[in-house]
This record gives sequence, structure tokens and C-alpha cells, in this order.
Amino acid sequence: MTETTVATIDDKLLTKRLGKAMFRSRLRAFMLVVPVLLFLLLSFVIPILSFLLQGISDDTFSSRMPKTTMVLSEWDAVSEPTEEMYAALVADLKVVRANKTIGKVATRVNRDKPGTRSLFTSTGRKIAKIEPPYKESLPGIKKKWQDIEVWQAMKTASRKYTPGYYAAALDLKLTSDGSIVRQDENRRIHLTLMTRTLQISFLVTIFCLLLGYPIAYLLATLPVRSSNLLLILVLLPFWTSILVRTTAWIAMLQSQGVVNDLLVYFGVTDDGTRYSLIYNKLGTLIAMTHILLPFMILPLYSVMKGIPPSYVRAAKSLGASNWTAFWRVYAPQTIPGIGAGAILVFIVAIGYYITPALVGGQEGTMISNTIDDHMRKSLNWNLAAALGGVLMIVVLFLYWIYDRFVGIDNMKLG
Repeated sequence: MTETTVATIDDKLLTKRLGKAMFRSRLRAFMLVVPVLLFLLLSFVIPILSFLLQGISDDTFSSRMPKTTMVLSEWDAVSEPTEEMYAALVADLKVVRANKTIGKVATRVNRDKPGTRSLFTSTGRKIAKIEPPYKESLPGIKKKWQDIEVWQAMKTASRKYTPGYYAAALDLKLTSDGSIVRQDENRRIHLTLMTRTLQISFLVTIFCLLLGYPIAYLLATLPVRSSNLLLILVLLPFWTSILVRTTAWIAMLQSQGVVNDLLVYFGVTDDGTRYSLIYNKLGTLIAMTHILLPFMILPLYSVMKGIPPSYVRAAKSLGASNWTAFWRVYAPQTIPGIGAGAILVFIVAIGYYITPALVGGQEGTMISNTIDDHMRKSLNWNLAAALGGVLMIVVLFLYWIYDRFVGIDNMKLG
């Protein structure tokens, strides 16, 4: 065996052993992060996906009214309901009345045809007395059963997988024949709320940048003792509950509050024409800007602290004015901090609901308040999931736009 052959064998063995060592190293690293991945999967990813799935899935009607669902699937949604359809409906109503789930069925149909909940519940109380032919006896109890729109609403509700909730989130409506049309004008509210949410979030981000940039600059350039004191004042709001801070703004911004008293004292307005600063969009902007301001200051401060002061001094020594040195040399280096602060503030602002609920009134409520209302009051989790899905898509799209034109790589937190 020649020396060349031996060297080749040794190289192969070395490469093989090195590959095994690298594999074991990567396996150990992966096993270290497995608990974190499982935690994120179980507590974050799966709950979000299961919640968003409710935006396209709803078996409330189909699982409780199987016979009606079957006959409605063969109905053209135009012709007059048949005796078979009435018989299937009566049979299912007797079952849901017996197991006390008729309220859930009625609520589901009522989402597509308002006013039908009372029709189902009142009919359920008398369902035992109904005898064939059901096409005559059922309308004898409630004449509204002859209304074809009620049957169309049941056909729409009988679909287990439906785009109807996402259509409703976009102010559209799924009809019984599967087409999607615009919602009635008096029910088009979600796109208005979505537009208002984006507008408020953008404005809060801009206001936080305008107010936070000079504060972060002072934190980065003042002597250590002064900057530490100012930093404590910036962090102080984090030690106070958001609810307490929002309530404080209610006391300050109301017509007889501190802000209006100061405006009257300095002659900006008189006592009879005090400004309306609360329960509107202005109140929401003021309160949210105050609450989210530290989220802009801290990323800016961490980036500004790492900029060497010698850069500005060098620019001045070459003849640049203070403004030119700041704008041409200092400001471009703070762009990563601006990007990080803007993304952080905007993402938090777009999902805010406590502050708008307390100080926003009718003009300052956001889409998150509607989602919360559907989850806690109307219990329409499917529409809430669809609204949340639309909001997530909008945020991801804006995030993609930001990455496209600014670049996520240029964003830094320090």
C-alpha cells in the first residue's frame, strides 16, 4: 500500500469522524432548544392556529341539525321548500329542543338572518304539538317559516367550512348560492374600523418618534448622572399599571380636567367653550402616545449610545455646521433605532384595546375593541377569529413592505 493510498484513507476517516462530531454537536444544540420550541408550539403557535381556524370553520348548525343540513345541500336556494325539508327541520328541532341546544342553532342562523333566533326558540316550545303535513302545520305556528330568506339563511349556516366570516370581516356577505356580495350599508363597519386602526397606529408611531427622538438624544449625550435620572423618568411609567395611567388621562382630559383648566388660565379658551379632549380620536392618540413612548425611546437610546461622539466632532472640524453635522453624520446612524422603535410601537399600537375602550368613545375605538366585544359579549368567536386573521394579514403585509423598502437587517435594538 502506497503512502498516497494511506493518506487518502486517513483523510476519509478524519472527514467521517469530523462529520459525526459535528452531528453530535448539532444534536446537543437542538436538544437544548427543544423545550423552548415545545413551549412556543403549545402555548403560542397551536392556540393561534386553532383560533384562526374558527374563522373558516363552524359546525354549530351542521352537527346539531344533520337531517336539515342534508336536504338543504340538495336545495337550489330558489325554489319553494318541500315537505321533505319541513319534515327534516321538525325532526331536528325536536332533538335540539330535547338536548337544550336549540339556542346555539338559533344564534348561528341569526347571524345570517337577524330576527330568526326568536323564531327558532318560540317554535321549539311548541314543536311537540306539530303533526304532518309539516309544510302546513309549521307555518301555522309561525308564519315566518314560509319566508324563503329564512331557509336561505339556514342553508348558509349549514356549511361547516365557509368563507362567510372572512367575508363579514371585509364588510361582505356570503349568500345561500355561494356568491359574495357587499354587506348592507348600515352594517359596513369593519373596514372603517380597520382603516381607523391603521390611521391611529401610524399617527401614534409618528408622534412617539417626534417626542422620543430628542429625549433619546439627551439620554445619549448628557452626563451620566443626568442621563441616569432622565432614564429613570422614562422607565417610571412601566412601574405603573396601564389602567391607572389611562384613568389618569381621563381625569386630566375631561372638560373640567387639568388640561382644560390650564387652557382657560392661559387664555387659550374661555370657561364656556372648553375643548373636547376625551372620548374621541384625540383622546386615544394622546393616551396611547404617552403609554407607548418608552417603546420608542429605549431602542433609539440604545443605538445612539453606540455612536462615537468623535464622528460629529470630525465633521465640525471639517467645516460642517451643527445642523449639517447632525443631519449628515449623526442622524443616518440612528436609522436602525428608528426602524426598531417604529416597528415596536406600531405592532403594539395596532392591537391595543384597553386605552381606546376607556378614552376613545365612539370615534376612537379600534378593530381590537370589536374583536374583544365579539369574544366577550356577542360570543361570536368565528367572526372574532376572522377579524384577527385579517388584522394579522395586514400586519404581515406591512411588515413585508417595511422589509422590502427599508430592510429588517437595518433594524437594531442596540
